[in-house]
Amino acid sequence: MTEVHFYDSVEDELLKFAVIVSKYQNQWVYCKHKERATFEVPGGHRDSGEDILAAAKRELFEETGAIIYDIYPVCVYSVKNTINKETQNHNEKQELDEESYGMLYFANIKEFGPMPDSEMEKVVFFDSLPENLTYPHIQPKLISKIEEIVNKY
Repeated sequence: MTEVHFYDSVEDELLKFAVIVSKYQNQWVYCKHKERATFEVPGGHRDSGEDILAAAKRELFEETGAIIYDIYPVCVYSVKNTINKETQNHNEKQELDEESYGMLYFANIKEFGPMPDSEMEKVVFFDSLPENLTYPHIQPKLISKIEEIVNKY
């Protein structure tokens, strides 16, 4: 089972990911990975020693080619996966909880440059949430959080 939680803040060293829910001309921006038939929002791992905002900007460029944009931190999120694993000594199920933290951003993209050579095949635009998401248990919750915040303004 996958759980998504939201926080105002956590210790900086816990932030391992940056996810950037983005819009371009009032449409949602998604990426299509070269090796998948699904869509995902831009984002990825934070490099060692990298500032989390720098990671978000790097991932946004690498995955979309965005060169002019406004980017806003929204909140910290965590993903907790509960894994059922059989123990070696008994045939009992043992639940292991793994929780990872990331920073959720919103970007309003104004201009794209050439698509960098990366793992992404193309950028696509949608008016609403596409059905075939790479992370269907996570991305809709992140987008709902963005909509909740953006609709306040």
